[in-house]
Amino acid sequence: MMAPYGLDGRVALVTGGTRGIGLAVAGALVRAGARVCVTARDPDGVAQAAEALGGVGLAGSVADPAHLRVLTEFTLDAFGRIDILVNNAATNLPYGPLMDADPDAWRDAFTVNVEAALRLTQCVWRAWMREHGGTVVNICTEGATHVGPNVGAYGTSKAALLHLTQQLAGELAPGVRVNSVSPGLVRTEMARFVWEHGEDAVAAGLPLGRIGEPEDVARAVLWLASDAAEWITGADLLVDGGTRVRPAHTTAAYTVHEHLRRHEPT
Repeated sequence: MMAPYGLDGRVALVTGGTRGIGLAVAGALVRAGARVCVTARDPDGVAQAAEALGGVGLAGSVADPAHLRVLTEFTLDAFGRIDILVNNAATNLPYGPLMDADPDAWRDAFTVNVEAALRLTQCVWRAWMREHGGTVVNICTEGATHVGPNVGAYGTSKAALLHLTQQLAGELAPGVRVNSVSPGLVRTEMARFVWEHGEDAVAAGLPLGRIGEPEDVARAVLWLASDAAEWITGADLLVDGGTRVRPAHTTAAYTVHEHLRRHEPT
């Protein structure tokens, strides 16, 4: 019997794939029949994730162009193809008012959150997808279309990634589909400073009554990466528990932005 979504025989490359959303995405792809290569900076984490997933992994920073080239070659050597690319690795630094931001740290945010996604898509396109097709899913954020306290660098870089997604979707069609998933507040380590204090209050302010789990995002990525979404490209799929429709929800009283103002990360 074919695995759900029909990914048997396909190969996925997932950045930031050792924890949180990235690990959940990799696991969902494996359960759907794909073989997976993960990358992240921590060698031990990469080795553990690869073993748990029954796949392969290569440690390194997505900010390093050489790593992205080697990563592409490594995946092709291991599996002979790359059908799915998930650009998930990200940084939320620098955190704070933009007038206090170090320009070098600001530049680093764009290197990791935007430039790396473009560079790796180029690598995979040239090595496999140009001739064989495929699909790319970029992990953006629900906050990419509006502003909030202290997240200017993250939000601006993710807004650029959202635009990049749409631009690439047009350029790489029809052979390669490019879409994005924009999560709201999800229970990850990177977002711990937001949800670990007063989670119940934050959840109560969402129409669906809870913060997100990595698996919520993984299911959206899986669908976009599969043939079930074969006529979709250039789209952004919100997975946010109703964050954007909250003003119409009569019981919503406590927003994530209000929470951020009260609980600054140390």
